[in-house]
Amino acid sequence: MRLKVVRFAYSQGMVRSCAIERVCQAHVTLMALCGMSAPHFTTIAHFVSTLRDDIAQVFAAVLAVCDGQGLIGREMFAIDGVKLPSNASKHRSGTRAEFTQRAEKLEATAKTMLDRHRETDALELEPDVAAKTTARIARLTRDAEQLRAWLATHPTDRHGPTGGLRQSNRTDNERAKMATDKGVVQGYTGVAAVDAKHQIIVNAQAHGTGSEQELLLPVVDALAARRTRDTVLTADAGYHSEANLASLAAREVPALIADPDMRKRDERFADRDHHTSAPDPLHDKSGTAKKALPLLTPSDFTYDTDARTCVCPAGKSLNRRGARNVTNGYVGEHFQGAKRDCAPCTLRAQCLSTPETTAVRNVACFRGREDTAARETHTMRMQQRLDTPEGREQYGQRFGTVEPVFGNLRDNKRLDRFTLRGRTKVNGQWLLFCLVHNIEKLTHAGYAA
Repeated sequence: MRLKVVRFAYSQGMVRSCAIERVCQAHVTLMALCGMSAPHFTTIAHFVSTLRDDIAQVFAAVLAVCDGQGLIGREMFAIDGVKLPSNASKHRSGTRAEFTQRAEKLEATAKTMLDRHRETDALELEPDVAAKTTARIARLTRDAEQLRAWLATHPTDRHGPTGGLRQSNRTDNERAKMATDKGVVQGYTGVAAVDAKHQIIVNAQAHGTGSEQELLLPVVDALAARRTRDTVLTADAGYHSEANLASLAAREVPALIADPDMRKRDERFADRDHHTSAPDPLHDKSGTAKKALPLLTPSDFTYDTDARTCVCPAGKSLNRRGARNVTNGYVGEHFQGAKRDCAPCTLRAQCLSTPETTAVRNVACFRGREDTAARETHTMRMQQRLDTPEGREQYGQRFGTVEPVFGNLRDNKRLDRFTLRGRTKVNGQWLLFCLVHNIEKLTHAGYAA
């Protein structure tokens, strides 16, 4: 009964337990589901937070029904995630060193107030002032004791996969401090793998990290029983890393993982900077500013690939720095102008972005990609697959597969935050929302109609 009540409430955008209890006494459908015996909000909260394994079993059962109805095509699984805040306080975040410093500061403040209070005991103070002082000393002492107790139960700091130090949180130490387009939040990343045929969520996980690169391989391993040898996994540039691509190649998993420069290589997005760099006509009312002269680019320099020399637009030869320059797989040379030529040059304003502080011009000229097959990386092989017409068409289906799912959960179901603490509980709540999404897909497909 509780599962039915919670599922229906989540489908209507009601997340908080107190709100579910309230509508169970007024909403006709919920009154029928709970048999006119509205559960208390603490009972609902306990059910959601403690039955993660049971919810996972129901999620797997619904997924089996979806597969039996032919709603899972297994041609492509799109992987993506959404960062949501959780029930954790930003003010209780920090490292062990910061927590120790706060505890020492609280203890010192309490000691100072206590000494001052003892000195003024001989004076006749108002009872209210003395009571407030005593209460504040007790509060400071209690906060310091809580900090010391937390430090005793957590003897080590949190570290990332590369060994970097991560902040802990005394409210929920499994959450993460994540940067989003709406600011920095304390929360979890809800990851979902969505089938391209009917947008069925085939796997859902919640992780206390904002680094998407860490989340790719756990999802790939969880999908091993769901996918076939021909199932293609797609993910955006946030999941891209050389280590992830090497692991996918070792597992022989067909995948299309975008890199940060994918759109720059696509001629269809050649004019994308024109739309992002246009000034706001309502921002500047001072009139049209005088356009500066365009800076000289490396293409304006004369580069001889055979002689490995470079001549600037003013006709001066540049000095070669180093024997060989390899940048992002491209081979060339690095050249630098001489002070005797650049200082009196009449083209300084066009050649240097800051001619007042920059003495000479530096330029890198490339003659092509590195032709050594042994130096080919997994990133280069993935770029070659993505840049083919078939790769672009297949990867282009990713956005239309996974983004509407997150739009349904966040906007229609009003999932704007996780209301629980701890990865296990948050994972169960994330599974509940994904379960509601899959049941809706079953309903729209005409199941049990």
